[in-house]
Amino acid sequence: QVQLVESGGGLVQAGGSLRLSCAASGSISSLNVMGWYRQAPGKQRELVAIIASGGSTNYADSVKDRFTISRDNAKNTVFLQMNSLKPEDTAVYYCNLRRFGITSQNYWGQGTQVTVSS
Repeated sequence: QVQLVESGGGLVQAGGSLRLSCAASGSISSLNVMGWYRQAPGKQRELVAIIASGGSTNYADSVKDRFTISRDNAKNTVFLQMNSLKPEDTAVYYCNLRRFGITSQNYWGQGTQVTVSS
């Protein structure tokens, strides 16, 4: 069982920055991918950025030059530094952990609201 605890969401003006964090605890495999997804009202959930335990990353095209994902493996924590925020970044951001082992499972955080005002 894995628990993901998120923090860092809030309200920010366009052009501002926020830093999200997500700490994982429980039965975490050494082979995993952690990342952030977001869902805006009326839209499907979409991938924002992911980072594997080995450090490789992938970003959505819409955020790749503005957001940076990182992780601290010792603390089982993933971060999302969001710069130059735009109103279209407004969404609920969900932390995700995909654990690879005998069986592979997805775990989700509770979500944190990010609101970017004009």
